[in-house]
Amino acid sequence: MNIDLTTLSFALALLALIVSLYAFSQAGKEKSSSKEKFNSIPLRLQAYERLVLLAERISLPQLISRLNQPGLNATEMKLLLVEQIKSEFEYNSTQQLYVSQLAWDAIRNLKEQEIMLINQVYSTLPSSALAADLNRKILEVFMAQPEGALNEVVTQTLNREAKKLMS
Repeated sequence: MNIDLTTLSFALALLALIVSLYAFSQAGKEKSSSKEKFNSIPLRLQAYERLVLLAERISLPQLISRLNQPGLNATEMKLLLVEQIKSEFEYNSTQQLYVSQLAWDAIRNLKEQEIMLINQVYSTLPSSALAADLNRKILEVFMAQPEGALNEVVTQTLNREAKKLMS
């Protein structure tokens, strides 16, 4: 039985093609079954939980009570408050991968509004103002918000989004 080199090469190439197709089809099955097994809902719920905690941690009354240091001037306190908000936000920024765009936009807007409120209140104070003056004025403005505190609105939005996942 004489098999020429061309026929043997063709047979080996065909066999290699069949083995490759089989291996490729098996890899596709493994990927699809792993996708079915992976459930992102726990990660997404955990992300909403962390963002609710973030909204609470950067609420101005919470920040002021946590960061209040007697002896600081208003400038130092303003910098401390803004720095803390930015730090908390950056620490939790990866959570945007797991939450809706609406939820992430709410958190980002909360951060920006809180910083803007701090800067606006600070700009109304005299240069000799103390941290206590800034804190008192921020809390007055915060409490006077007629539509409710923004962090409460954001927390409610996050809660609604998380409940959608659970139902």
